[in-house]
Amino acid sequence: MTTIVQQQVLNKRIAIIGGGPGGLTLALILQKNGIDAVVYEREPHDTNRERGGSLDIHEESGQMALKEAGLYEQFQALARYEGEDFRLFDKSGKLYMDEVAEGDAQGARPEIDRGVLCDMLLKALNPNAIRYGYKLIEAVPLENGQHELRFENGQIDVVDLVVGADGAFSQVRPLLTDAVATYSGITMVELNIPDVANAHPDLAALNARGKMFALADHKAIMGQLNGNGSLKVYLCFNAERDWLDTCGIDLIDVEAAKAQLLGYFEDWDPSLQKYIRYASHNMIGRRIYMLPVGHQWECRSGVTLIGDAAHLMSPFAGEGVNMAMQDAAELALAIVRHGSELDEAIAEYEHNMYRYSSESAMQSGENLAIIFGEDAALRLKEQFDRIYLEFVQQANA
Repeated sequence: MTTIVQQQVLNKRIAIIGGGPGGLTLALILQKNGIDAVVYEREPHDTNRERGGSLDIHEESGQMALKEAGLYEQFQALARYEGEDFRLFDKSGKLYMDEVAEGDAQGARPEIDRGVLCDMLLKALNPNAIRYGYKLIEAVPLENGQHELRFENGQIDVVDLVVGADGAFSQVRPLLTDAVATYSGITMVELNIPDVANAHPDLAALNARGKMFALADHKAIMGQLNGNGSLKVYLCFNAERDWLDTCGIDLIDVEAAKAQLLGYFEDWDPSLQKYIRYASHNMIGRRIYMLPVGHQWECRSGVTLIGDAAHLMSPFAGEGVNMAMQDAAELALAIVRHGSELDEAIAEYEHNMYRYSSESAMQSGENLAIIFGEDAALRLKEQFDRIYLEFVQQANA
């Protein structure tokens, strides 16, 4: 039965720009509460399986949003709690940390592949709620507080609320702020090793069931086991923004690229070099961008941001997707509470979002400085030890 508040919101048109985990979660929680929204995705079809590997979903943020979306039990059935395993080495192969998850459903940050997560969200979402092939060109504020959305395919929509869930280089963000994403100083090269357990059992044993970090010399080798049995590898460099263009590495020519990349890790332990030697295809270069920590804007009628569009941070705290999903839940529930008063819902959401997102962005920045600083493996272990000690002290207080 539709409540009066729901009916008031039903008379409003809500557009979500971007069909990633944040945009889909927002649309689904609104749908669960009887409120319609339309997700406009620039790609011609769902590409979430192609845009990243395994994600750790945090209890207080991403999992909270899945509970609000009615998908928590499905998530538990699909999540890999063993994916919380974590191993930390330096370049000599010295082991600093070897954390092992203690059985099923015990941890607070289980893993799930991005594609699997988004498939779960899409299956629960009304198919008419998402439109592919809609690349936003411009969002024009109208005098009555609405926005006219103009898409590359020639379509136009007029909405009461436009939510930018469109990532690092958001087309919606300029409606609210002049802030732009800036290069963090870190560039990654993503490698892929299919069926690692059968094809390369030696590397599978080294990596274990979750993540592996090897840190030294302002560089990193990071391995991440995915649910499909593949191993995603991230070679991370403290480099100039144009390094991918000037380094002379052709990522299309896999064998030649591997030989050149090994040159950057020539004095690293041979066991760690296998993360490069065993790579087979689909090498991708990625520059890491950030927005200023604590970034805020003046609240404006009919528009807001979630996820990377609002608070882009480096991936070194594992918070990106979790913040996007938490944003989605916070905004959706604020809309449910305030009904047709969308501006009040925006103000409440943004006030809360600034608080928790700035804490995560600060942690991400601190981790980046440690991982690419001196004595990185030792310093990261010391940080984990401090966090654990603080947790124990709070639990016993």
